[in-house]
Amino acid sequence: MENLKDRVTIYEVAKASGVSLATVSRVINNQGNVTEETKQKVQKTIARLGYKPSGLAQALATNKSTTIGVVIPSANYVYISSVLNGITEIAKEKGFNLSLFITSHSRDDALKQLDKVITSHVDGAIIFDDELDENDIAKLNSYYVPTIVINNKVEGERVGCILFGIERNFKSVLEKSIARNKGKKRLVFLHVHNCGRLLEKTEKTFIKVCEDNKQEYRILNVDDSYTRTYNDFIGYFKTKRHQKSFVVAYRDSIAAAITNAATDSGLKVPEDVEVLSLIGTKYANIMRPTLSTMNINMQDVGRRAMYMLVDLSKNALENKVYRIEPEYKKRQSTEE
Repeated sequence: MENLKDRVTIYEVAKASGVSLATVSRVINNQGNVTEETKQKVQKTIARLGYKPSGLAQALATNKSTTIGVVIPSANYVYISSVLNGITEIAKEKGFNLSLFITSHSRDDALKQLDKVITSHVDGAIIFDDELDENDIAKLNSYYVPTIVINNKVEGERVGCILFGIERNFKSVLEKSIARNKGKKRLVFLHVHNCGRLLEKTEKTFIKVCEDNKQEYRILNVDDSYTRTYNDFIGYFKTKRHQKSFVVAYRDSIAAAITNAATDSGLKVPEDVEVLSLIGTKYANIMRPTLSTMNINMQDVGRRAMYMLVDLSKNALENKVYRIEPEYKKRQSTEE
């Protein structure tokens, strides 16, 4: 597979034939409004160049069934399942079938799943996995599979991406907390191993803001587990100097572990301990106290990815990089 040459594009067929993209599309899909002479010229060019049209584009034009490959790290997390729900909603609307490829926070496993996507001959792909990089997506694209990548900036002729620009609004939340507390609360960031680019970028922003403002802070390694994090913080809050804290957690279940450990230790939320969840879900409103979050509507992310994939397959995706800025949603777990 390493020596596979990149497939010819519809742009090259149009250029070599001396006709428009629309004309090539009409010839491929056996539609009218093309003279016999032009049709034969385009068909000869297709044969000479070895062009293979996109299955997704053909399906859209002929109303035939098509299959989209979806690569995700796990469906167990609420925010991942929300993305999947959004993808499924639009796939159902368009009459597409979905094939799921589940990875396990391992690059080797992600590459194996990518090979499965290729050998499954899917007509398009949506990838939400931090282990795959630009070269991996290029390999998939060499099989003329239009691809949308979530939370990773990848550029190419047959690829679009959705990015989460969390840094600016997150920075604002931290700076306001520092100004409000005037050093009375220590800022704490919970580092979870193998939780991807979003957490890594946010952690870097956290450290920079604290250092720029000469604010005391801690980076604590925690397991991606409610029970273990809860037990760890029951012990953590026994130390008096840790009882005044502003804690940033990766997702709602980890944030809930902190708020429950704080209240079970006799501390008040948010007066003594403030907690911010980076990836808010529907559970942020159910928990007591309710959780302040950096709000991303993950179901909308899934919908957006499917719509972008449809446009990309038709060479109609004008903006291949779509940015989402999560907004701060203040609830009961923070003071402001």
